[in-house]
Amino acid sequence: MKLGLLLGFWDEAGPPPGLLDAVRAAESLGYESVWTSEASGSDALTPLAWIGAHTTTMRLGTCIMHMAARAPAATAMAALSLDHLSGGRFVLGLGVSGPELVEGWYGQPFDPPLGRTRDYVEIVRRVLLRREPVEYQGRYLSLPLRGGSGLGRPFLSMVRPLRPDLPIVLAAEGPKNVALAREIADGWMATYYSPHHDAHYRLALAEGAARPGAHAAAESFEILGTVPLIVDDDVEAAADRLRGLFARFIGGMGPRGRNFHYNAFVRMGYESVATQVRELWTAGRTREAAAAIPTAVVEQVALIGPAAKIREELAEWRRSLLTTLLVHVRPEVTAVRQVAEIVLGG
Repeated sequence: MKLGLLLGFWDEAGPPPGLLDAVRAAESLGYESVWTSEASGSDALTPLAWIGAHTTTMRLGTCIMHMAARAPAATAMAALSLDHLSGGRFVLGLGVSGPELVEGWYGQPFDPPLGRTRDYVEIVRRVLLRREPVEYQGRYLSLPLRGGSGLGRPFLSMVRPLRPDLPIVLAAEGPKNVALAREIADGWMATYYSPHHDAHYRLALAEGAARPGAHAAAESFEILGTVPLIVDDDVEAAADRLRGLFARFIGGMGPRGRNFHYNAFVRMGYESVATQVRELWTAGRTREAAAAIPTAVVEQVALIGPAAKIREELAEWRRSLLTTLLVHVRPEVTAVRQVAEIVLGG
């Protein structure tokens, strides 16, 4: 199992101090990849380009780029540009986000994610393959624009991509989207994944792999799990640092029926906990919502506690579906070194 560093997105203060020192330390310690995110502030691409200019071996991935933020051709242009500049180290991580952000921030319709994702990835791949000017008429996306002025024409990328097979990984939580990721992508980005409760994911991946024309071979398909890791001799204190974040995602990231994070915990068997958290959160009782998450639930999807405890629990994660453990830790040299010593034994 490889180790990746998930930097996430910036808070309101902007880029954290010491970020570059932490990334350089991670590279020297054996982290295989580094990943950036975006929400409604810092974007995923600009920090990653800056990081790429100061590293030499780590793969550079987006976890994730929102599809609603960019037309698929623009995403393909950014991907081929970063891949050239980094010498073939870029990994394109894509996700649909949710209706609140897609419609509220990007001003785009939140179409059914399965159909839009399929169209989006197909257009990106055609741009990167550069076999012919891109023409595509999908259900939700089309090139040239369907119903436009009629003046649009197919284009071929002016730049030959460094890697026409540049890897694309898809973030997904629902079984149908996980199956789609296995069918059309090079990898799956798992959030709120538990090695103790993953039977539904195994079924979804098997379904996607069995579909005609599945893109990736079994041996090359990546499964990357975003996993909070907090080293603290006090397990409860470590859990407390995550409860508020989990409560916000379970209770506040989408309306009833459209909160994919809530659904993820339900599928793991924690419906009563997730429902209580959602009810408290929507009532404005956010502290109580966080307190309602048992430490045992946090431990299903995160690695927390003393170093010896985490080392012991890592055995289960190594036996899991994951090929890469993406740890979300403070971007500080001390923190990334501590994680490397625990996970890699370095």
